[in-house]
Amino acid sequence: MGVGSALITPAMLAILMWTFTGPARAAAIGIFSTSAGVGMAAGPVLAGFLLDHFWWGSVFLINVPVAALSLVGLAVLVPNFRSPTLRPLDPAGMLLSISGLTALAYGLIRAGQVAAWSRTDVWAPIVAGLVLLAVFVLVELRVKSPSFDPRLLAQRTFGGGNMALGLLLFGVAAITFYNAFYLQGALGFSPMKAGLANIPTAFGALAAAPLAARLVRRLSLRLVTVPALTMAALTMGGYGFLGLHTPLIWIEILLLIQGLSIGMVIGPVTAALLSNLPLEQAGAGSAVTNTVRQTGSVIGIAVGGTIMSIMYRRAIEPSLEGASGPVQDQARVSAEQARHIATTIHRPTLAQAADDAFIHAMHVGAGWIAVITLLGAAVLLTTLPAAEKKKGPIPEPDYEEAGSSVRERV
Repeated sequence: MGVGSALITPAMLAILMWTFTGPARAAAIGIFSTSAGVGMAAGPVLAGFLLDHFWWGSVFLINVPVAALSLVGLAVLVPNFRSPTLRPLDPAGMLLSISGLTALAYGLIRAGQVAAWSRTDVWAPIVAGLVLLAVFVLVELRVKSPSFDPRLLAQRTFGGGNMALGLLLFGVAAITFYNAFYLQGALGFSPMKAGLANIPTAFGALAAAPLAARLVRRLSLRLVTVPALTMAALTMGGYGFLGLHTPLIWIEILLLIQGLSIGMVIGPVTAALLSNLPLEQAGAGSAVTNTVRQTGSVIGIAVGGTIMSIMYRRAIEPSLEGASGPVQDQARVSAEQARHIATTIHRPTLAQAADDAFIHAMHVGAGWIAVITLLGAAVLLTTLPAAEKKKGPIPEPDYEEAGSSVRERV
């Protein structure tokens, strides 16, 4: 799945840049960037329905007809572009980036599973991952046609915008990870109910996309995205106020505001970064942007999960006094394991302690996630160019012209 995503996403962004021009290009990239909101809305609900009625493997098999339909659409609708710049494979860069990220993510996750970071299986993978990634950057700087061009990140706006997007996706991945365990674990929602509860996030992201496009054209990218990213960070910190008895309506309002804030950042920033690149750098720029976003997501889950694990173990420890060794070992793993063993040994107080420990861990983790995401807003503030408010009527993107352009090129 990772290989398929890596092959198709940068290519799609590059094709959009070659297909559309002017305002239609920014609109197309913005729609593409926020189209994940459709999946955010449909995916969890569909998965919840499948898990409630069918074998768990159905959540994977359902993707086969979706992928088949997408392949037909690609063959029929997408222009068969060929980049004018031949870019050979970069096996050294691919191997270094994969091994570096794998080692770093493993070390960070392992840190949340053990009591001491001084263990070799914690610090050694982290150090090895950082070294491999540093070597990767050095190698890519020397390769004539790198798969990931670090030079693009040296550009103030492109580099700053991508760093902000990476930090935002870090926060989104981490808080989404927390949200799943909060709704289904602590609150006891079924998969279907948890999927329905997350619809406001997706709805907000979809609704914000066209709104953000209009605001950016009337104001400026910085005036729109910096406050939006700040609000997104604050909603992540808002998880620090959620508890076992929080009314569902407040959770839904928080998720809606979060979706609106995220949707007002990802689309406009991605469109601005890629639209400002020369066409011959479209593929390379798309690859860099996609890599940064995916890396932010991976590290977000690893770091967010590690913070939660560490804080949970510290909070549950006092409640394990007097329990047998196997019970203590299982209860320390996670709140889910603690609830399971509590049911097995008929000890409801342990389950309550696990819920309380999880909520405490989520509060602490949400605070750190909010701070890290706020750094993205600071990066946008300092790297995006300031622009004066535009006067006069603002023309809307000519979607008919864009569609004609696509048909002519096909």
